[in-house]
Amino acid sequence: MISLDNILDGVKTVGICGHVKPDGDAFGSCMGLFLFLKTYYPAIRATVYLEDNYPKSYEFVSCSDQVVHDYPAQEAHDLFIALDSGDLQRLGEAQGYFHAAGKTVVIDHHISNVGYGMIREIQPEASSTSELVALMIGKDRITKEIAEPLYMGIAHDTGIFQYSCTSSRTMMVGGWLMDTGIDFSWICDETFFLKSYRENQVLGRALAESILMMDGKLIFSALRRKDLDFYQVDPKNLDGIVQQLRVTRGVETAVFLYEVAPNRYKVSLRSNGKVNVSKVASYFQGGGHFRAAGCTMDGDVHDVVNNIAAQVDRQLRTCSEII
Repeated sequence: MISLDNILDGVKTVGICGHVKPDGDAFGSCMGLFLFLKTYYPAIRATVYLEDNYPKSYEFVSCSDQVVHDYPAQEAHDLFIALDSGDLQRLGEAQGYFHAAGKTVVIDHHISNVGYGMIREIQPEASSTSELVALMIGKDRITKEIAEPLYMGIAHDTGIFQYSCTSSRTMMVGGWLMDTGIDFSWICDETFFLKSYRENQVLGRALAESILMMDGKLIFSALRRKDLDFYQVDPKNLDGIVQQLRVTRGVETAVFLYEVAPNRYKVSLRSNGKVNVSKVASYFQGGGHFRAAGCTMDGDVHDVVNNIAAQVDRQLRTCSEII
């Protein structure tokens, strides 16, 4: 595993960024690393760049008010660290900082990572990028402030330690973070479980209008722009819908899509183990993990779902032939 201390040697300015539309792991890993630098390398001027379309519940994290959202004129940092981003394009507007930096580091756990950056720590077997950041920092240097965002990141990407990406190492790191005195139950409730009234309404709509296909092995639900407008929600309010679809009995793959532009859909995929949804997403220029992935597709709802179903069916047929 790469050494943060070696990477930071002689560095005066550091840029930190996660992927566009940051989730709990992207936000948590970025802020955990940022707080580590503020604590142990106060002479380094560090800046976190993240889009501002993450849930407000994440803002309990110390120094979250220092996150830069507007990507000002390009600055050539001595070091730029990309976290939880499977490819350069997923950095969005922060790509310019990455290209301008004297040294670049990529820390990630996506199986679809293409291997960009000068220095890389890519572990697809890790539960989350937050787990990797915690391991790099080391148990003895993790303070309560550093632990809070890292615990949130791990909890989110493991579904509160229940997804198959959760390993004994993940639980060990979670224990380190808990030992700092964080209110881990509150973090899980506040940032993962709690939903607004409108979020529950739109979840109910998505579940009520879901459709089973392929003899019950695939379930999908779709929300159009007019539905989001009706419930007065935006994409950050849709977290958890695809996961709830996944836990339908008999389902192998869950698909949730919502309209981001006329006939353009953001697609989230989840698997119960037989289907590699990262492979499905990659086929449509997306990416992710074996059991959780996503992509963006053009067409009407039925075109999108039928194209995805064809890829899922191909994998399930292969599984049947092997058995």
